[in-house]
Amino acid sequence: MMLRTAASRGMIRKLGSAATICQTRVPIVATCARSNSGGSSSAPLPPPPPSNAGAAASSVKYAKTTAGTGDPEGSGSTGFSTRGPVTWPALGLVAIAAASAVSYYKIERERRLENAMGKIVSSESGWSPNPELLARRQYVRTKWGWFPKEDAFGGAGKPAIGGPWSLVDLDGNLVTNESFKGKWTLLYFGFARCPDICPSEMVKIGKVMDTLEKEHPKLRGQIQPIFVSIDPARDSLKALRDYAKDFHPSYVFLTGAPQQVQAMAKKYRVYMSKADETEDGDYLVDHSIVVYFHDETGDIADCFTQSMRPSDIVEKVVERMTFVPSY
Repeated sequence: MMLRTAASRGMIRKLGSAATICQTRVPIVATCARSNSGGSSSAPLPPPPPSNAGAAASSVKYAKTTAGTGDPEGSGSTGFSTRGPVTWPALGLVAIAAASAVSYYKIERERRLENAMGKIVSSESGWSPNPELLARRQYVRTKWGWFPKEDAFGGAGKPAIGGPWSLVDLDGNLVTNESFKGKWTLLYFGFARCPDICPSEMVKIGKVMDTLEKEHPKLRGQIQPIFVSIDPARDSLKALRDYAKDFHPSYVFLTGAPQQVQAMAKKYRVYMSKADETEDGDYLVDHSIVVYFHDETGDIADCFTQSMRPSDIVEKVVERMTFVPSY
C-alpha cells in the first residue's frame, strides 16, 4: 500500500512536469490530456522529452527582437549580403565616366568653335548673329579661346547703324562716308527751319568742341562735327550757308537729293515725318534727336541723346577715343 502511494506521488510529479511542458509546446497538450483521462494505470508513462522552459522563453524573446532581419532563429546567418546595390567603387567609376564625358565635350566644342571661327568670322568684315540688328564684329584668338574684338560697347556688340552714303557739301562737292576716314565724327540729322531743338543740339555740340579744345586739344583735332539736312526740299545750299553762320565754325553741312537723304536716314534708323503743315505749305519735321559718334574707321562708337549734357558727351568722347582693349 505504501509502495503504491509512493508510485502515485512520483506519477503526479511527472504529470506536473508534463503539464509545464504543454504550456510551451501546444502539440503535446492533447497527449497529456489523454494520459490524464485514462485514470489509474499500472503502465508507466513515457518520459517527457528534455526541455527547458526558460530557454524556450528566451528563444521567443530573441525572435521578436530580430524581426525583419531574415534570421528569426537568431543563428546569426541569414544567407543574404549586408551590402546594398550601390558601393563606393561603383560610385567612383560613375564619377570617372562623367568627368571623362564632360572633358570630351569641352575639347570637341573648342575644336569645332576654332574651326568655325577660322572659316567664318575671322575675316576683316567680321561676323554677326543678326546683321540687321548688330554690326559685324571681328574675332581674335586669346589664351582663353576665340573672343570678339573688344570695344567700348562690351559683350553685346555694336548696333547695326550706319553704312555707305553720299551727299553734297555747301560748295556742291560730292562727299561720302569715305571722305571722313581717319577722323572721328559727330553726326546730327536736323533741318534749318527747326525752331528750337536742332539749334539747341548744335549749340551743345559746339560747347563740346570748345571744351575738348581746352582740355584735350589732341583729341579735338581728330573730331569733325557734321550736320545732315533731312529737309532737302527747303534746305538749299544757300539756306544752309545762312544757317551755318549761327553755329560752331568746325561744322560741315551736308544735303542732297531726297532719295539720298532718305537712304542715309534709313541706315541710321532716323525717324522723320512732316508735322503741323499749314495751308500755305509751311511745316515742321518730327525726327529722331540723336548725335552719332563714329570712330576713325567710320564704325559707330557711341550715341548721345538729347538728355545728355555737354560735360557728359565730353566724358564719353574721351573715354571712347582713349579706350585700350585688354586683349
